Amino acid sequence: MWHSVSLKAAAEQAEALSEALMEAGALSVSIEDADAGTERETPQFGEPGSVNEKLWDHSVVIALFDAGVDLPAALAAAADEAGLEDVPPFTVEDVAEQNWVQLTQAQFDPIHITDRLWIVPSWHQSPDANAINIEMDPGMAFGTGSHPTTRLCLQWLCDVVTPGATVLDYGCGSGILGIAAAKLGAGTVTGCDIDPHAVEASHANAERNGVTNATWQNSAKHIAGEFDLVVANILTNPLCVLAPGIAARVKTGGRLALSGVLATQAQQVIDAYAPYIALTVGAEHEGWIRLEGQRAC
Repeated sequence: MWHSVSLKAAAEQAEALSEALMEAGALSVSIEDADAGTERETPQFGEPGSVNEKLWDHSVVIALFDAGVDLPAALAAAADEAGLEDVPPFTVEDVAEQNWVQLTQAQFDPIHITDRLWIVPSWHQSPDANAINIEMDPGMAFGTGSHPTTRLCLQWLCDVVTPGATVLDYGCGSGILGIAAAKLGAGTVTGCDIDPHAVEASHANAERNGVTNATWQNSAKHIAGEFDLVVANILTNPLCVLAPGIAARVKTGGRLALSGVLATQAQQVIDAYAPYIALTVGAEHEGWIRLEGQRAC
């Protein structure tokens, strides 16, 4: 049994209070919009990893405590540490012991990409044994096929990979795009990522899926050669900064696909790549787009 404690806090208090609650023994702490679900709800926008300027004016700090903790003492200590005169108004909800692994797994079903390709968690049977099935579990690295940008890139690969093609997956995350390219018939696949955990995850996922024609490396290391197909599913800002280097990896007549781009950011990326490859919007899903282009002969 655990206790979930929800404390109301102003924007300028929420961060300090959340840190103080952790020091007071909380197992986890999150900050949410206290007005969520009402007409006063305030959405916050930003790319993953970006820092928002401020929290919600009316925030709620949710802390999970073990049932054996002296809650009044812990909350009083946290309020004092955060520089508050009193413990903010709060509510307590009991959280029963549950099979969290089973509950988490129940959230992830096989993902239908195209009639040729499915992404299947290891605890599920494939819905179509005759399709290409990639076994992929949610993990530390980004990319399980559920996000619109990953789906857009996977659909592109299903359309363009030809037998023996050379493929570069720039910003490989979990390795899902490179693994899919290999399963779809690519001759060789190279994946790179700035995060060493992503490189490790890609290697492990490739082995799990029997992919032997892929190599994975840190993107700080020089990438040799040019490729028939280059796919990069990262974010708008790094895509723009990396435009010369990514475009240079596309061979003459080769094709490029970029995602991780919101529809409102399309022109920014198109302009960044214009000196190298002309890009157009190839597909859109839930406000995210895939940009495509071919290197002129």
